[in-house]
Amino acid sequence: MKTIFRLGDGWDARPFFLIAGPCVIESESLVLNAADAIAKMAQLHRFPLVFKSSYDKANRTSVSSYRGMGMEEGLRILQKVQREMGLAVLSDVHGPEEARAAGEVLDVLQIPAFLCRQTDLLLAAGATGRGVNVKKGPFLAPWDMSHAVEKIASTGNKQILLTERGTSFGYNNLVSDMRSLAIMQQLGYPVVFDGTHSVQLPGGGGRVSSGQREFVAPLSRAAVAAGCDGLFLEVHPDPDAAPSDGANMLNFAMLDRLLSEVRRILDALCRA
Repeated sequence: MKTIFRLGDGWDARPFFLIAGPCVIESESLVLNAADAIAKMAQLHRFPLVFKSSYDKANRTSVSSYRGMGMEEGLRILQKVQREMGLAVLSDVHGPEEARAAGEVLDVLQIPAFLCRQTDLLLAAGATGRGVNVKKGPFLAPWDMSHAVEKIASTGNKQILLTERGTSFGYNNLVSDMRSLAIMQQLGYPVVFDGTHSVQLPGGGGRVSSGQREFVAPLSRAAVAAGCDGLFLEVHPDPDAAPSDGANMLNFAMLDRLLSEVRRILDALCRA
């Protein structure tokens, strides 16, 4: 199983793509099994895949929440996904020194939404020469992402993705404004819709975030029809047993069904 998709292949010829995987690395076996299952579905539905799973979730609601296996072990596992399955891999980074180390392995460094204004982090991520996916903070207007783009591009790195994941709407709620996709595309870089975090209810579970998994598919279909360049979906074999973001993750059957629907929408729009 090998993908021909790499962020450096040239944005102008890029197909519609998928970023997908478990929220956080729980074990090597779970990551490898998930990568294999998701890669087979992506190939079946003709989507280039970037596999994602975070070695550290530093932005958990509670100090007691599970964060992951740590950078060293997490990168080892993600590198195994690269070597054995030929997949591009993505994980979150949280500080400049971490970005430099992670950039030696990751194909895409992801800037978490709540760090999207951190200048030193953005510059360090850009300086790696790897792809950089910046999640739009729920506190930002879409046009304000121009500043994140400017910071990364100042390093000479133009391999930039921008991801929409909803905007704060009252307490413990997010709303997805599809205009945001077109507005951010005007900045000249691919725009991804995060179908799973957009249905999150931040802190809505008291000591954990909650979510509304039933809305992942309709929002994702709407974003594809609205013209996004890719989808970000967190996927787990048993979301209800996951230690992080289980309430808004998809299981494999849900992913397969959604990708089939997305392919039909893209074919109707005559998009790759």
